[in-house]
Amino acid sequence: MPWYIWLVIFIALGSIVGSLLMLRSGARKIPLTAEQKQRIAQRNAEADAEDARNR
Repeated sequence: MPWYIWLVIFIALGSIVGSLLMLRSGARKIPLTAEQKQRIAQRNAEADAEDARNR
């Protein structure tokens, strides 16, 4: 393959990897209180029970 095809491939892969790394570095955890975590767990349990009933 010509050198410029390799260059295009390298630039495309580099931009994909770079974008993923930027997303990873920009991600942050959401601080939740214990009450919020409990409500989330309760909603998940209710959704799981609903799914089980619909099957």
